[in-house]
Amino acid sequence: MQSFHIGRQGDIDSLERELHADPTPGKGEILVRVRASSLNYRDIMILEGRYGRVPFIPGLIPLSDAAGEVVAVGEGVTRFRSGDRVALTALPRWLAGKITPEVLINQPGANRPGVLSDIKIVQEDALVAIPESLSFEEAATLPGAAVTAWVAVGHVRPGETVLVQGTGGVSLFALLFAKSAGARVIATTSSDEKAERLKVLGADTVVNYQREPEWHLAVREATGGRGADHVIEIGGTGTLERSIQAAAMAGHIELVGTLAGGGSLDAAAFARNIVTIRWASVGSRTDFEAMNRAIAVHRLQPVVDRVFPFAEARQAYRHFQSRSHFGKVVIRHDD
Repeated sequence: MQSFHIGRQGDIDSLERELHADPTPGKGEILVRVRASSLNYRDIMILEGRYGRVPFIPGLIPLSDAAGEVVAVGEGVTRFRSGDRVALTALPRWLAGKITPEVLINQPGANRPGVLSDIKIVQEDALVAIPESLSFEEAATLPGAAVTAWVAVGHVRPGETVLVQGTGGVSLFALLFAKSAGARVIATTSSDEKAERLKVLGADTVVNYQREPEWHLAVREATGGRGADHVIEIGGTGTLERSIQAAAMAGHIELVGTLAGGGSLDAAAFARNIVTIRWASVGSRTDFEAMNRAIAVHRLQPVVDRVFPFAEARQAYRHFQSRSHFGKVVIRHDD
């Protein structure tokens, strides 16, 4: 079996390939042949030693998002059988309901072995069936970015306006889900080329923040002064103040990431607008399954920027770190 390990933080070249014997699933467990995995910003934070939600354990196999097929089942398994196509949940202990501290204890790729491996043994409860219309590479993009976007736009209603930032996985999934819900989407990006691709995906208005650094004013203009009902905030403190100014009165801001970094938030920004700010985390297995039903009904296709062979996992990390991608960066395991 082939797998990659993170030997120490902050060093991509510490990813090493090793061989292991195929394990046998125990009671309630399933052996999955991993066909593809994908990267999230969380994985870069872990690699660079900036992920503080759980202690990082050096030497673990990285990544949390993957799809593959069932090759063996242990005693008592009833949810899946050999040959089923499945994806792994990002938080294996979160089956339904609200998130709890116990859910965060087990995080593959951070404090538990991840999925950048040929095979993976998981509890049957930590798997979901993937839509028939998706390839393994497309399905591997779902556990983190897609489910987070699904939770973030879950309360969007037809006719409302959703603002998405950039062209990463969460933002593009949010765009697709918002459009399928009947919402109007405004997107921000850094280039005309990406702007055109966003329009092809369904964005109604695109703002180039390189040319319009005061992009919140452009959002207000595009909405007749009202602002966006929902903002998918990717930048964190670096862009949050503008997001507040771009939001409609009583709007919702879903705080997903901290890509912009730096900056500080002027408390007066809250006095200029009344908004609800919520940290949007990845969802439960129940959320994942509901999202997959929506993907199947609306025939949605994940946006994959580039697929790397397993032997080029280092290059996949570097490409993701460059932030030049449009959509998800995927690693194919069966090359």
